[in-house]
Amino acid sequence: MASESNEVVKEFRFFKVYKDGRLEFFMPPVEKIPPSDDPSTGVRSRDVVISLDPPVSARIFLPRISDPSLKLPLLFYVHGGGFCMQSAFSRQYHNFVSTVAAEAGAIAVSVEYGLFPSRPIPACYEDSWAALRWVAGHAGGDGAEPWLNEHADFGRVFIGGDSAGGNISHTLAARVGSMGLPQGVKVVGAILVHPYFGGTEDDQMWLYMCPTNGGLSDPRLKPAKEDLARLGCEKVLLFAAEKDHLMEMGIGYTEELKKSGWRGSVELVKNVGEEHCFHLFDPTYEKAVELKDKFVSFIKHI
Repeated sequence: MASESNEVVKEFRFFKVYKDGRLEFFMPPVEKIPPSDDPSTGVRSRDVVISLDPPVSARIFLPRISDPSLKLPLLFYVHGGGFCMQSAFSRQYHNFVSTVAAEAGAIAVSVEYGLFPSRPIPACYEDSWAALRWVAGHAGGDGAEPWLNEHADFGRVFIGGDSAGGNISHTLAARVGSMGLPQGVKVVGAILVHPYFGGTEDDQMWLYMCPTNGGLSDPRLKPAKEDLARLGCEKVLLFAAEKDHLMEMGIGYTEELKKSGWRGSVELVKNVGEEHCFHLFDPTYEKAVELKDKFVSFIKHI
């Protein structure tokens, strides 16, 4: 019995599955850090509970306010981690989103969504959509979060994310186009950094994590032409890293978007010689700074 229970029946990029149903992840759980005020940049952050059941929360970043009468663009950020790892509260994502908030002069909301296996896909999509709708519910100035009521310009909303978060960001933008958001809310742009889409060996892992999947043609895995055509934003910025096994999928996304009939503009930036999400591991690295600067510029100059 012991040897049978240790038999591996499936092995994916991030975890393996034993015959008795146990999972073994290859990476340790990520360390989470608390929100804080950064005296060097002036960015303040705090955590908010969006829903208790299902459990959804977010970290909000408010940059230094020089003129309280000016409203700030709003970034809704979705972290990566293969739908089963990482956190909006990890040091990597806290630091990246805080830096973007500081340099873009934007208020940012980084969503903490449900992860496999405790909350299988589609929890990540549904939680993120619920969080985006919660944010949009502040457009009238009477929401639960004062920072959003007082400082956010809901006519300049951006949705962004990396890896799995880039995939989720596409689905959110597609839902904005098909289902809409409350009056007064406009999603101007979407920023997809090394996004995951179907077409690699990782597809089987996604299907395993999503028991209710629609197969390899599931529109969350392989964006449907009709979803691309009605993408609910005006501009898309997509980064593709040369040494990333997801590069071709990202490039293909931009090509399909152009052919879909969508009336917005899409820009593709290739990170030559770089690996998947390289910018998160050493933020001071020259090319990581370039990526961050382009991300910031996209928000500032629309």
